[in-house]
Amino acid sequence: MTLHLHVLMLFLLSVGSARVVPDFEKECGQFFAGGKSPTTFTGSQYKQICQNLNNRYYYATYYDTYNRIPVYSAYKFEGIMDCTRQNNWYIEPHLDDDKAGPSMASEGSVDIKLRGIHQALNGDYVKSGFHRGHLAPVYQAQPQDCTDATFTLTNAGPQNSSFNQGQWRVLEENIAKALSEQCLPKKYSVYIVTGVTPGTSKLKNRVNVPSHFWTAYCCLDQNNRCQISRGFIGVNENITPQNITVNDLKKELANLYKVTSFEVFDSSTVPPMKQKSKAFRINVTCSQFWFSFLCVLFLFYLPS
Repeated sequence: MTLHLHVLMLFLLSVGSARVVPDFEKECGQFFAGGKSPTTFTGSQYKQICQNLNNRYYYATYYDTYNRIPVYSAYKFEGIMDCTRQNNWYIEPHLDDDKAGPSMASEGSVDIKLRGIHQALNGDYVKSGFHRGHLAPVYQAQPQDCTDATFTLTNAGPQNSSFNQGQWRVLEENIAKALSEQCLPKKYSVYIVTGVTPGTSKLKNRVNVPSHFWTAYCCLDQNNRCQISRGFIGVNENITPQNITVNDLKKELANLYKVTSFEVFDSSTVPPMKQKSKAFRINVTCSQFWFSFLCVLFLFYLPS
């Protein structure tokens, strides 16, 4: 009996804790550039989650309980590690049962009458043709505990299986390599946000199948200014995602989410654009000068 209790205690200590909080900027704002989260929406269907394992936060998730998919997960990239991938997926009991604790746990921990009311379940994916596509990905996670913490269905959306194993996986790997070469050697702090946009179909008439997957990164220097950034977005098919600026991604997301504007990173982290604007004005002025000069020459040499 004592042995069984010991094993049970070890299990309870090993599982994660995913706290649903009223304000994840205050609770786990370290995963947001400048401490400010991407855009949040009004409505009780949206929940802010600080993803925790063994009493340590690893990333933050903004979850849509109506569509049963995340809106986005935000995390920091600190390098590539060869972590072991697990196959056990957890749910968040507190999303379905207000009386449940905050710990990430197996589906069996929730009463069958309440289970899955506000979130996806493993059974939703069975024979669906879709994979449980990570937002905070395994490949970019470290250390091993962080990898384990990504295996919650609140951090996944139905992803075309070929896309998940093909172009999206290639993108995740390429981003990790690029950041390891361009940002980490300069001691920049790397912030990533990955999300999905709702589509028009559902798995088992329950879980929304995203129309698009998107991701963006921002490398902050020692003055908390974003020196290197990029955005990517792709339809939920095995097609190469678009490689675009974060500003262009913001416009795409505002359109897809049907909102006036959508912020990915805190605007205070964006460096001033005055120098660039000045250079642009100089180029325009020079172009106008040469155009006028050529026009005069052309008129001068016209036959009378």
